[in-house]
Amino acid sequence: MSQLHCYVPDEVAKKLQDKAEQAHLSVSKYLALLIERDVENQWPENYFELFGNWQGEPLERPDQGNFENRSSFE
Repeated sequence: MSQLHCYVPDEVAKKLQDKAEQAHLSVSKYLALLIERDVENQWPENYFELFGNWQGEPLERPDQGNFENRSSFE
């Protein structure tokens, strides 16, 4: 596993320590989870190439029914 080193202002470090403590995690584990969440939260490879490539039956929107008429506020 890789080790990373970074520098942050003291007030940021204190907030980070508080957040990690609230989560019952070490600062290292808390940071690792934040980084993993940020790095992995991306669209899958070729995701956008799938648009327009549906090969099944044409999709049709079902009837939406009638909307009720309501009095206005005016």
